[in-house]
Amino acid sequence: MTTAQKRLILPLAIASAIVALVLLAPVLPLYDTREMNIPNRFAGPSAAHWLGQDEFGRDVLSRLIWGGRASLFIAVGAALAAAMIGTTLGLLGGFFRGFVEIVTVRFSEAILCLPPLLLALLVVTILGAGTWPLILALTLLYTPNYARVVYAATLQVRSLDYVTAQTALGAHPAQVLVRTVLPNILPPLLVQMSLVVASAMVIESGLSFLGLGVVPPTPSWGLMIRAARGAMEQQWLLLVWPSLALAGTILTFNLLCDRLQSALDPRGVTGGGALWLRRAKRPQVVSEVVPDTQDSALLRVEDLSIALDGEYRKTELVRAVSFTVMPGETRAIVGESGSGKTLTGLALTGLLSDVLSVSGGRALFTCRDGAHVDLAALGEDAFRSLRGREVSMVFQDAAAALNPVLRIGEQVGEAIRAHTQIDDEALKKRVVALLRQVGLPDPERRVRSYPHELSGGQRQRAMIAVAVANDPRLLIADEPTTALDPTIQAQILKLFQNLKDETDGMGLIFVTHDLAVVAEIADQVTVMYAGEVVEEGPVDQVFDRPRHPYTAALIASVPEGGAERLEAIPGTVPTPNAMPPGCRFAPRCSYATDACAAVIPNMERPSADRSTRCIRWKEVT
Repeated sequence: MTTAQKRLILPLAIASAIVALVLLAPVLPLYDTREMNIPNRFAGPSAAHWLGQDEFGRDVLSRLIWGGRASLFIAVGAALAAAMIGTTLGLLGGFFRGFVEIVTVRFSEAILCLPPLLLALLVVTILGAGTWPLILALTLLYTPNYARVVYAATLQVRSLDYVTAQTALGAHPAQVLVRTVLPNILPPLLVQMSLVVASAMVIESGLSFLGLGVVPPTPSWGLMIRAARGAMEQQWLLLVWPSLALAGTILTFNLLCDRLQSALDPRGVTGGGALWLRRAKRPQVVSEVVPDTQDSALLRVEDLSIALDGEYRKTELVRAVSFTVMPGETRAIVGESGSGKTLTGLALTGLLSDVLSVSGGRALFTCRDGAHVDLAALGEDAFRSLRGREVSMVFQDAAAALNPVLRIGEQVGEAIRAHTQIDDEALKKRVVALLRQVGLPDPERRVRSYPHELSGGQRQRAMIAVAVANDPRLLIADEPTTALDPTIQAQILKLFQNLKDETDGMGLIFVTHDLAVVAEIADQVTVMYAGEVVEEGPVDQVFDRPRHPYTAALIASVPEGGAERLEAIPGTVPTPNAMPPGCRFAPRCSYATDACAAVIPNMERPSADRSTRCIRWKEVT
């Protein structure tokens, strides 16, 4: 038993005892809460009446237990109702944004403009006093709090790599929300639950104290405090018991939720996990097919452009990118940070963020059945049927891409179930076989490990297993060896090569800034700078004789480039909204002339299989 689980025992035991006591009130040997004994009013504690008798001679212990039943039912009922409604509104608004955000979150926030107690008083005044009007009033009061907390947490989680990775596997948005987003926002939700239960009990007691809550003769702690206030001089203990019950219950629930938050975090416990999660159904396959182009290429990208949707105008981040990936071929995309490499890969999997869009061009992909689809024009439903099965992606940071609340085996299994009907036993064998294929040691045990229990190289292997679970025809790897030591890098590169060799006709797009990796793994290379392709061709030819100054400068700046002296490239990559006129590399280029800034260079062809975006390519060595 972990420390977090041990710390959970005490508050859980106390809370369970309180709940059991109020639930079992009808069967416990208690006095009737309405039975009066006027001659013994204000009597102190005795063997017959353990907590004494009130101003009408009624048993205080019986009324305390039955009063807790009413107070807890109202507080917990209102908290759960507000949690369900507010969580739904916050999830939808934070995940889909736009108009959905306005309808769900912004409208509910209007309630926050009203003082809480006055709002509750308004509802109770309109509907009358009683249990159900009070639950409705508290539900309306606390729903916006849940919506705002969940909305903020969803905004933070939805941009993380493991949520994007779930979308990349072809998961339906409802599945992403329930299985990926919701479990990761549960801790702040539990904290909010404890705060709401405590606050609801205080407001219920306050309204009952004012005579606007629970209606007598039904007892509640608020009514008991109200009655005891007028009898302080005769029996002060009558105020102590309900006050202690109210304060103790609130503190217990706060402590329980705080400890539960730690116990449910898989980073603090390895034997638990998100047991409330359920397996989702397989998404429907939707495809958008373009006419057969009679092309043998696996992927043909033509003039692909990506723009940022600004308030007044669009800013172009990637401009007219073109390249081809043949079956069984590895194409590397290289360039400095900010060159548009990752954006191009995300566009090919339909994973661009909300503010980005494909503004031009097309990406013709040949599916396994021979159909041609334009990846640049697919809707989300169509993309969902292709991701993981036809096109898959390995993300740069496996620690961020893997869901921290699911075991490795569950995440690999999810990728398989997204596109394949398979029974549990066959799925387990398939998952173990995949982990073994990617070189994860002791796969039978690792299927039950959480991402934080694996090393960096092991997490990357698990991420690759998720990506290749359905034998995709096109695999896009976004700098998968970043932050790994050289030995592990070599192992991962060897793994990619083996996977490509073992999967008939699979194409690989390898996004990287490491030219040594390109020389080792790629057949063709595309060099990008400031959102444009500046050179492409066979790797050995490009590295042996670059035809663009930027490519030559990259090779000269790395130890593996063969230059006698390393040279740094002066300046920095220009920002998208401040691109220089003419050639974008001209301000940093030693070959630049006035003509370079005068016109935007087109792609030139030094040979049949080489291209470069430079008007002085003949002078570049």
